[in-house]
Amino acid sequence: MVDHLDVQCYNTYMNKTNEIIQWAGAVAIVAGHVLNAVGPEAYPYNIVVFALGTILFLAWAIRVKNRPQFMVNIVSLAIGLVGLYKAVG
Repeated sequence: MVDHLDVQCYNTYMNKTNEIIQWAGAVAIVAGHVLNAVGPEAYPYNIVVFALGTILFLAWAIRVKNRPQFMVNIVSLAIGLVGLYKAVG
């Protein structure tokens, strides 16, 4: 039998983890926009930071089962990886 307090602690831990992942993704996306504002000197670092933020948001979307956000992040990640590939190779 599962103790109610154990379940509550687990849910609190999972909610906090989800919040941390989501905020880390938001910070990375904002940092990517800052790097875009810096200009061409920030290339390809802006793409790398956007990719990191998108991966974090993708992980969050999977964890909370948010399908629309999942699809946005899959498309964004694909577009970002194409840009990164063009930058590096």
